[in-house]
Amino acid sequence: MGDPHSRKNQTLNRLRAQLRKKKESLADQFDFKMYIAFVFKDKKKKSALFEVAEVVPVMTNNYEENILKGVRESSYSLDSSIELLQKDVVQLHAPRYQSMRRDVIGCTQEMDFILWPRNDIEKVVCLLFSKWKGTDGEPFRPVQAKFEFHHGDYEKQFLHLLSRKDKAGLIVNNPTQSIFLFINRQHLQTPKTKAIIFKLCSVCLYLPQDQLTHWGVGTIEDHLRPYMPD
Repeated sequence: MGDPHSRKNQTLNRLRAQLRKKKESLADQFDFKMYIAFVFKDKKKKSALFEVAEVVPVMTNNYEENILKGVRESSYSLDSSIELLQKDVVQLHAPRYQSMRRDVIGCTQEMDFILWPRNDIEKVVCLLFSKWKGTDGEPFRPVQAKFEFHHGDYEKQFLHLLSRKDKAGLIVNNPTQSIFLFINRQHLQTPKTKAIIFKLCSVCLYLPQDQLTHWGVGTIEDHLRPYMPD
């Protein structure tokens, strides 16, 4: 008899092999919850916290065209993109969310958060929770992976995108390539000035399949507490 860790790995490997035959992702065997926090530089100001309405898992190969498009546009390097494509990476796509503010709870909407030009945001943080499908009585557990995108990192990429003419389909990513933000570019016209703004329209998290069962401790409430609005 092998140790519990070896048996668990053997079980996951068998499941991966079965899923590959069905062209499914291991992530399809999980239910997910995702939260997005926009953390402000002013620590007296509470974060803007949103719950994602639906988390859609997508296999990396389904997004191959978008990844290679990012290479062509110098959003990230060819080597790092090949590495992403060769890994068993799950993409967790989140196009809609709802605010966790008590006065607007229940209002699900398309993502439409202005990220630039503004200088009050310190970082964007995503918190991911999961559990096996079919375990209705079980709580969601925190996935032990870090998803953070600091203002200075995405601002550099926005400045690079200013010269582009595309209005939609723009993508920026954090240095560890764990968060990809899909951005819409809009023109804001006032009587005196004309400005370009970049709005978040969806989020995609990249997670290696072997980290899907790397769970931490604590409840959803425990992990959201630092970001919860009053």
